[in-house]
Amino acid sequence: MFTGIIEELGKVIAIEVQPDAVRLTVGATKVLSDLGRGDSISCSGTCLTAIEIDEHGFTADVMLETLKLSSLSEVKVGDPINLERAMSAATRFGGHIVQGHVDGVGELVSREESENWEWVRIRVPEELMKYVVHKGSITFDGISLTVNEIVDDVIGLSLIPETLRVTTLGYKSPGDKVNVEVDILAKHIERLLENK
Repeated sequence: MFTGIIEELGKVIAIEVQPDAVRLTVGATKVLSDLGRGDSISCSGTCLTAIEIDEHGFTADVMLETLKLSSLSEVKVGDPINLERAMSAATRFGGHIVQGHVDGVGELVSREESENWEWVRIRVPEELMKYVVHKGSITFDGISLTVNEIVDDVIGLSLIPETLRVTTLGYKSPGDKVNVEVDILAKHIERLLENK
C-alpha cells in the first residue's frame, strides 16, 4: 500500500522485452536507501516488485496484465518515472490510500500556466467517472491529487510548483498517457451497496 506522495523522480535506464512481460530497470537514489529484494515499489502508479537492486537503481518485472492496463507499455529508455516505496507503520500518511492497482489509462488534455500554480486537465475513462467526486482524491501516475473540477469525463487539477518539479506531471504534454487509480473506498462502497 502507498500514500501517493512521490519520493523520487527516477529514470528508465533499460527495458528488456520478454515473450509475455517486460523487465524494467529504473535509475534511482533515494528509494534505494532501504529497498530490499522482493519489496513493493510504486512505479508511476503501478505496484511492482524489486527483483534486483544495485547502487544505481532497481529492476522489476512487468507482467502482461500490467502492460495491458497501464501506460508502462509505452515507456522508453530515458523517460521519467514516479517512485514511492510501500508505506510502513511509521510512515506519515500525507496522501490517501493508494494500492498501486491501475484502474485505467487517462490522457492529459491541456495545461494552463499561472503565476504560482498550473491548471492541468486529464481525460479519464468514462467507466471510472462514477468514482470521482469534486474535492475527492484520485491518483494519476501514482500521485495523490485532489479533484478541483469535473466536466464530463475531464478532471481539472490545480498543481503546485513542487508537484510539477518532482513528478512526471511536470514533464507530460497534451496527448500523453497517465495511469489512473480511483479511490478504493468508493469501489468498496459500490460493492457493499450491490450486495445489500
